[in-house]
Amino acid sequence: MVDTINARVYATKNDLPEATRLEVIRLMNQRLADGIDLQTQCKQAHWNVKGPTFIALHKLFDDISGDAADYVDLIAERVVQLGGIAEGTVGMVEERSTLVDFPIGIVTGAEHVAALSDALAAFGRSVRLGIEEMNELEDAGSADILTEISRGVDKWLWFVEAHQQGA
Repeated sequence: MVDTINARVYATKNDLPEATRLEVIRLMNQRLADGIDLQTQCKQAHWNVKGPTFIALHKLFDDISGDAADYVDLIAERVVQLGGIAEGTVGMVEERSTLVDFPIGIVTGAEHVAALSDALAAFGRSVRLGIEEMNELEDAGSADILTEISRGVDKWLWFVEAHQQGA
């Protein structure tokens, strides 16, 4: 893994200790990669879903993608607030994302629902891990951001999984 966060850290009057800020920046850039990956997986599903539930899933996946974009922005802006550089390039996402690759070539609503529910669950897990890490680092601000994201991801996972349940 390329250690780019030490390439440049900007001075800030934020009172978190520098060592804490450096660790938070590193960890939040990992969550940033996962968030961008989630966002692109939502769009992949949105563009390619077919079948009798097309319009409902097409809209659902687009709504989730919109919120994922908001999550990405919250994470990236927190990195920059702490004096870091948000590392959201395709290369960084490829290198760092912990999400499983979205299966290419799937078509049906059920296939997309299964793949996207896996991605949402994995992202939710990584965000909750991040909350624990931020609490250990005593960064309540970053923990709060990740808590907000966790609630949103859990809601979207519920919406997506509802398409798998009761069928």
